[in-house]
Amino acid sequence: MKKIKNVVFDLGGVVFARDPRKFEPEFIKFFSYILLPEMPRFWEEYDRGVVSYEQVITDLAEYNHCDRELAEKNLQRSIITQEEIPSTKALIADLKSAGYKLYVLSNMSLEFIKFLRKKEVYKYFDGEVVSCEEHIVKPDAEIYKTLIDRYSLVESETLFIDDRKSNIKAAREAGWEGFDFDAYNPEDSCNKLREMLLQG
Repeated sequence: MKKIKNVVFDLGGVVFARDPRKFEPEFIKFFSYILLPEMPRFWEEYDRGVVSYEQVITDLAEYNHCDRELAEKNLQRSIITQEEIPSTKALIADLKSAGYKLYVLSNMSLEFIKFLRKKEVYKYFDGEVVSCEEHIVKPDAEIYKTLIDRYSLVESETLFIDDRKSNIKAAREAGWEGFDFDAYNPEDSCNKLREMLLQG
């Protein structure tokens, strides 16, 4: 893939994740909707930046049939337990050293992105488009165009890495290259990306 000059990363499940081994089953079940093919509407709107933190707590409580206190406790815990995925972090550092331009394109709410931007891996990115600040979510074609236009990128020179097939499909329809990242086996996905981008 020598024509690729720009590598664009989704965040959740690709660059950052919660380690499920560190949580009790009840907590994992509370956020089990993230494994669904499509996010619940209330969470999509939270990522879009049109639903407030206070409202999403109410929505989470209703969705999980619990009180707001537990919903907020779990939401805060979900934010502060996001960790850099070691294999992805190492890949990003090596891609940067190899001369690639690196970007973020993510559906992410304000509270989450404020926390993630403080992480060390974020220093490697040359730019970003985050849904809560644009009020657009993937796989809407407009969010892909926003990144291309903002940083004057060429679609055919841009590779998008995401763990949701619908988002990859939209990127390919926009003329980008796409890579379907396996959030359950990030090491394998990162090895494949190394072969594509750093070898040969």
